[in-house]
Amino acid sequence: MSLPPVDYARNMRLIGHSDQGGRGDGLQVMVHRGYAYVAHPWSGGFSIIDVRDPSRPGETTLIPAPPNTWTIHLQTHDDLLLVVHALDIFANITFDDEHSYYSSSMGDLVGAKSRNGAAPRPWSSGVAIYDISQPTRPRQIGFFPVDGIGVHRIWYIGGDFCYMSALFNGYSDYILAIVNIADPTRPFEAGRFWLDGMHTAGGEVPSWPAGKRHALHHAVISGETAYACWRDGGLTLIDIADKSAPKLIAHRNWCPPYGGGTHSALPLPDRNLLLVADEAVADNEQDGRKHTWVFDIRSPDNPVSISTFPIPKEADYTAKGGHFGPHNLHENRPGSFQSSEIIFATWQNAGIRAFNIADPYHPREIGALVPSAPTKIIDRRPGRPPVIQSADVFADRNGILYATDYNAGLSIIEFGG
Repeated sequence: MSLPPVDYARNMRLIGHSDQGGRGDGLQVMVHRGYAYVAHPWSGGFSIIDVRDPSRPGETTLIPAPPNTWTIHLQTHDDLLLVVHALDIFANITFDDEHSYYSSSMGDLVGAKSRNGAAPRPWSSGVAIYDISQPTRPRQIGFFPVDGIGVHRIWYIGGDFCYMSALFNGYSDYILAIVNIADPTRPFEAGRFWLDGMHTAGGEVPSWPAGKRHALHHAVISGETAYACWRDGGLTLIDIADKSAPKLIAHRNWCPPYGGGTHSALPLPDRNLLLVADEAVADNEQDGRKHTWVFDIRSPDNPVSISTFPIPKEADYTAKGGHFGPHNLHENRPGSFQSSEIIFATWQNAGIRAFNIADPYHPREIGALVPSAPTKIIDRRPGRPPVIQSADVFADRNGILYATDYNAGLSIIEFGG
């Protein structure tokens, strides 16, 4: 099978591609034991793709989502797969344009839909836990229920605890939930953390301006610290040694003057560095230039930004249409490619990028691949431009990259560095 063309490549080469069984939309991707687990934002569910030969992806197996339910993020470890369940926001007329999603409190706008009443809630809310000892035949063995809208994203790399961004009833938006899954058939909550002003049922009043979302996107854990990104609420370092009582170490927020969207953190503890990506969430940089920041965290209670990643400049990506700017970082998970110097990232309409941060004060781009425009638009949001929107990237232990897109399928890439 011939490969699709690419718009631009430097030190990267497209070696494989999957249309994901005709469902080209993808968000988070995990590659585990030779299979890619791809979460679909629009097609309803997640797919499992045989990538034991990365140059010739094999059969795709779809696991459908429950009705009206988003399953857009997932995690794999050993024989377990964890998949988020939440209200499918973009199937809701309230969010028929993306601006309302990125600028509104979910608890305020759709929280009432999740409260108990006479009618059952018409979607699934929580985290489903699967046994994947047979990779293409996942068997659900547990479920952690959430009484609100649901769970957005999770972090799990083994052990007793999973870390979730969850929207419970009584909160303005997503907060950190720590869940004990030592027995994956009987998960239970161990602790919570939120920013001041988010617990509206407890009488707290939001202090941030209207049009700004203070909501946990997700936290990445290193040691006993959670590095958590709160969209327009910035970055926190949280002491999680006592799971029942997480404590704030430091909080930094650069919105304003910058445009918010703080999305992904990547701690590099061996170098006392922390990378933080601000997601571009509006077309043509209408939300301002977004950056991936490098922080010095030698003093965890005083993280200091020391540089930003270079901006792709071989084309006019601002004018290209769609979102231009950071989205996700490869997160150095156990069993995957791990490096404190070579960093892989998605840059939405500018594709997939590789950076070298050997000198953290002067990060350098060392590779890029921009897939060609999608042949079919699956994104349900009205008026979306027909351009690439690279969403997530996973690097396996051999350094092969697997990148999703909102419409264009799974790109499998060999990095030449």
